Amino acid sequence: MSKGVRLSEKWFNRALWMVAIIFAWFLTGLGQNVIGDLPRVETSYTTEHFVNHRKIDPLRTELKVLARQRQTLADQLEQVNLQLLIRQKDYQAARSLFDNWVATRDVTKQEEQDEELVSRTRALDTLKVLERDSEKAVEDIQQKQTDISQRETQLDTQVYALEDDARERFDEAYQSQATRVFLYRLLLTLPLLALAAWLFANKRKSQYWPFVWGFILFALLAFFVELVPYLPDYGGYIRYLVGIIVTVAGGRYAIVALQNYLEQQKSTEAQPEFKRREELSYDTALARLAKGICPGCERSVDLKNEQNDFCNHCGICLHNYCVACHSRKNAFAKFCHKCGTAT
Repeated sequence: MSKGVRLSEKWFNRALWMVAIIFAWFLTGLGQNVIGDLPRVETSYTTEHFVNHRKIDPLRTELKVLARQRQTLADQLEQVNLQLLIRQKDYQAARSLFDNWVATRDVTKQEEQDEELVSRTRALDTLKVLERDSEKAVEDIQQKQTDISQRETQLDTQVYALEDDARERFDEAYQSQATRVFLYRLLLTLPLLALAAWLFANKRKSQYWPFVWGFILFALLAFFVELVPYLPDYGGYIRYLVGIIVTVAGGRYAIVALQNYLEQQKSTEAQPEFKRREELSYDTALARLAKGICPGCERSVDLKNEQNDFCNHCGICLHNYCVACHSRKNAFAKFCHKCGTAT
């Protein structure tokens, strides 16, 4: 069953809804720019804003110096280790030659070789001393590296303590700033919601309804996109409290609206049938019939059954007969579909 809406009217309504959506889109873009600039009224804090620089700067400077010293020592250690390796190989080669020479001397027993024995022993001792000097240089560098590591550990502990304190102060300041920014958002969105509620209650059916609905969509987007995600979270209390308040308010409104609707329906159904028909608009009646419900009580009815001329719930007439051709027709139709006679 047709809803009785003209084709051109359907397209005009669709075009007007497009106007409402475009209007809401432009309003949303403007609102996003305004709300996006809200954080700029506050200083952008970092942890460094809350660090005690009088105490921490000397520690950081010393850490940088120690890091450079540690790198220098690492380079020196690499050189000294290479030198130690060379001297160890020199000593091992000289020792091998000395052992072979001593073995040969023990066989020949030549006394004139005693002075050469002393000379060779002294040369070997000199190489051993050089090897030991390199080992001592390695040990000295490693000791310095150990001292630097221990000092860095001490400094890091002090720096971390100061940074932890700064982070705690930063978190407190950031939370306070987030609360203030949220309040700015709240001050902007609440008037929009209030105006949207007033427009919905009083102007949603006016001739300028596309702009009304566009503004309502914009206000809802501002609330759910620009406000709700930025609710401060103090252990979840504010978020859940706001949720409880909104749920209770919405639930109470729905309950009251339902009770009012039921009371209105009872009052309407108690009126005579002809008076109820007069209060029903043509478009509303056709729209309800198209959904298979009674225009009077909004209960389901079987419109395909040709015996159902009246609603069996409220008694309102659904079908009657044309005075000219006596064809069965929609009781709310203005003209007979068979002969075109006005009813």
